[in-house]
Amino acid sequence: LAKTLHGLEEVLAKELSNLGASTIEIKKRAVSFEGDLKLLYESNLWLRTALKILVPIRTFDAKNENVLYDKTQEIDWTEYLSLDDTFAVESVVHSDYFNHSKYVALKVKDAIVDQFREKTGKRPSIDTKNPDLQINIHVSHENCTLSLDSSGEPLYKRGYRTSGNIAPLNEVLAAGMILLSEWNGTGVF
Repeated sequence: LAKTLHGLEEVLAKELSNLGASTIEIKKRAVSFEGDLKLLYESNLWLRTALKILVPIRTFDAKNENVLYDKTQEIDWTEYLSLDDTFAVESVVHSDYFNHSKYVALKVKDAIVDQFREKTGKRPSIDTKNPDLQINIHVSHENCTLSLDSSGEPLYKRGYRTSGNIAPLNEVLAAGMILLSEWNGTGVF
């Protein structure tokens, strides 16, 4: 799932198609697609209008924190994380059942560390600044999707700029505007 800004979904879908993605589906501020590991790396490297690339690992319905916790615990987290790794959970919530995104992230974190504690007596550490694994939980009404964040930092922070101007234009928005203009790279923009 490639996340983007509102209004750039079709531009992002075209970029994904040009990279060779299949089963492209436009969503609200996102585009879902299928591809192999090479495409995942290329998406993070070349997509100009994507904010992040998420890899969904499980979707389920939950109307309360107990179901959210239990469904998160059903995943074998040792496939993605070891005791030596650090992780963080980011959440996006649009739901009548859950009204605080930090609480949702906390319940997911609790389910993961409790699973490790039950199996090994130890737990992996949390690092919100630079985790080895960034986990994303998206809740829309009762539909929950747990994903692995393959991008880390948002893609507009590609590391070449250390500070911005007084009123910088987000690189994703700027790239989207240029692509929407169909400017061919020659002549006056």
